[in-house]
Amino acid sequence: MNTNLIKKLSPSQKTGQHFEKFAEKYLKNNGLKLVARNYNCRFGEIDLIMLDAKTLVFIEVRYRNNPQFGTALDSITPAKQQKVIKSAQHYLQTNNWANKLFCRFDALGIIGGDTQQKDRNLSYQVEWVKDAFSL
Repeated sequence: MNTNLIKKLSPSQKTGQHFEKFAEKYLKNNGLKLVARNYNCRFGEIDLIMLDAKTLVFIEVRYRNNPQFGTALDSITPAKQQKVIKSAQHYLQTNNWANKLFCRFDALGIIGGDTQQKDRNLSYQVEWVKDAFSL
């Protein structure tokens, strides 16, 4: 096996991956169905794409250990929103079946817990905002 092809994740990438999985489970428990995770294109990345009944939902997930400098959702800047919107438009153009669905942009903010103890069953404060931003 060629070890040069194995990409090591930084601690912040590992934390991000953990909380995206947490968010996916949280949203599934609330009735959504996974379509794709970490959709990448030239415009950016969409953390989760899920179905909520007949609505295709593009979801930005953010985590903050401590809200001292703003909540997790505060970190979704207008520039980040534009990247998600352009990425969603790309997704819709390359997946014709999705054009028949209503779409929305949600944000899921997670606060709390020690990142060193993220593998434990800690209770996090979750804020799910439907229609967090639009075109």
